[in-house]
Amino acid sequence: MSDFKLHDKESAPEESKKLLEGSEKAFGMIPNLHAVMAEAPGILNAYQQVHELFVNSSFDKDELTVVWQTINVFNECHYCIPAHTAIAKNMGADDSITDNIKAGKPLGDDKLEALRQFTLVMLEKRGNADESELESFYNAGYGQRQALEVTLGIAQKTMSNFTNHIANTPIDEPFKKFA
Repeated sequence: MSDFKLHDKESAPEESKKLLEGSEKAFGMIPNLHAVMAEAPGILNAYQQVHELFVNSSFDKDELTVVWQTINVFNECHYCIPAHTAIAKNMGADDSITDNIKAGKPLGDDKLEALRQFTLVMLEKRGNADESELESFYNAGYGQRQALEVTLGIAQKTMSNFTNHIANTPIDEPFKKFA
């Protein structure tokens, strides 16, 4: 059982209060991940900024979902898998992406599968993709920008996945049906 506090706008450190207001405005609630991160304002601030940067990358909704869910499943994040399932549904991403990633099955689209494979390579090899792995990614229609943006997605999900592991963050009610 975790003893990490789920902060609200009253209990949070002063530097986190505006950040939690932003979370509430964006999500209609304060997600438990943000409530936990509020204990350390720097991680909540960084997470929100990196999230915004990644959402505004060159990836579309399906590609964002591939990167997020590949990382979440790789890191076995009990919180982020259902949360990003809900987010993917809300964005209108193809449901089969999350279903296949969770089941360890290839994606039905060759380009998205190349993105999933490259994301896995980056995770498994800690960023040490070799020339042939980069070439496969580029041959699928991606470029250096997208290779770097995968790294951005990994940075975002590392913050959330690791936080959820040590805090055992409770899954928010709207996400429970996807757990």
